Amino acid sequence: MGDLVCSAQFNYLIDLPWLLQQYPPEKRKCPLLVVHGDQKDANIRKAAAPYPNVTLFKARLEIMFGTHHSKMMLLAYREGLRVVIHTANLIPKDWDQKTQGVWVSPLFPAKSSVTPSKSETVVNGGKETGFKQDLLEYLKAYGGRGLEEWKQRISDHDLSAARVRLIASVPGAHTGGEMNKWGHLKLRKVLSTCSSLPCGATPSDWPVIGQFSSVGSLGPAPSQWLTSEWLTSLSSSSSSSASSSKKPRTLTTQHKMPPLKLIFPSVENVRTSLEGYMAGGSIPYAANTAAKQPYLRDFLHQWRAEETGRTRAAPHVKTYMRVSPDQREAAWILITSCNLSKAAWGALEKKGSQLKIRSYEIGVLFLPSDQETSAGHTSFSVATMHPHGPGAGSSSVPGMGMRLVTPFDLPLTPYTREDQPWVWNARHMKPDSKGNVWTPP
Repeated sequence: MGDLVCSAQFNYLIDLPWLLQQYPPEKRKCPLLVVHGDQKDANIRKAAAPYPNVTLFKARLEIMFGTHHSKMMLLAYREGLRVVIHTANLIPKDWDQKTQGVWVSPLFPAKSSVTPSKSETVVNGGKETGFKQDLLEYLKAYGGRGLEEWKQRISDHDLSAARVRLIASVPGAHTGGEMNKWGHLKLRKVLSTCSSLPCGATPSDWPVIGQFSSVGSLGPAPSQWLTSEWLTSLSSSSSSSASSSKKPRTLTTQHKMPPLKLIFPSVENVRTSLEGYMAGGSIPYAANTAAKQPYLRDFLHQWRAEETGRTRAAPHVKTYMRVSPDQREAAWILITSCNLSKAAWGALEKKGSQLKIRSYEIGVLFLPSDQETSAGHTSFSVATMHPHGPGAGSSSVPGMGMRLVTPFDLPLTPYTREDQPWVWNARHMKPDSKGNVWTPP
């Protein structure tokens, strides 16, 4: 990985003594910056007191119900810089019996060591993903001077080897040009300009899939946010997408909305998981919120990951993607900290002139056109992770060179008639895999 010099950890829940134990013994005294959102930070300051190499930076959270939910590592080595974007809290249980997502960047070299033929302006056949600029914009949004050293370090490195797009959220009532920098409008902008469906594809036949581990208040009807502005963003693609119309797709002339398929653990998924009902403590969906949006169940599918052997490893990963009607191709996939909430993705206000975001979030978007081996392909081939899994050798699309692994099985498994979405503050009296029942206070 490299000879670590210093690092920065951005996260939501942080067990500092445990975190330091995860570093190699010889690196536990290297400078460490911890970016957190604990507004009453007495506890984390107390935890950091024994470690003179640890510096704390408190993210500003000025909008009610906002959190610092981003999960990112910046790792500086003598040989270069690495960025890690993931979905796990920095606490022991998140790294044990759960399903998480982690993107580890290549080792980015210092600019001084980059030859002219490998400059940041020439990548992917001349196509720049904007990863470095977007990362610097994200760090700038924190304000203050606590991240200046890391912004400078990133500026001094060549990040052109990143084959992903950064999709982030920062708190604020964003207007004007700032609206398209964050949340679901950032994703809409990127998909509208850089993602296209295969020639001959009918956009309304390509479902959008969302998989998450928490649900917020979405409104009393799906049309208030879920299947309107949010699905509009996730179903966007460039005007070069093949369809019956050659007109550019805009918000007013856009195609019929595609199907929306959501993956969220059922009570039975949680009950039979490796952790039993305890896994549900990391899957927050409140009973009173669920009661106000019963329509959500119509979109829901079970957490099922037999091909990777992770059906019983409760999901904490968050995945969003667009797939072909037979679910063997994917136009794109996003791994992110964003759950299904307005706080994370943002919600349009004031007749669409403002995007209100409450939380910090970060994720990486994979597009076929950004990959080195894309060769003009507009979709990934969906493949099993396990070389000997049930779908091995049968899920790739002929002629497709780029195989994409999904954390859940495709095709999806709908809820049965008896299934209900997990809610963490309701009683569940059928014994779980540990023989326990769930009786929250």
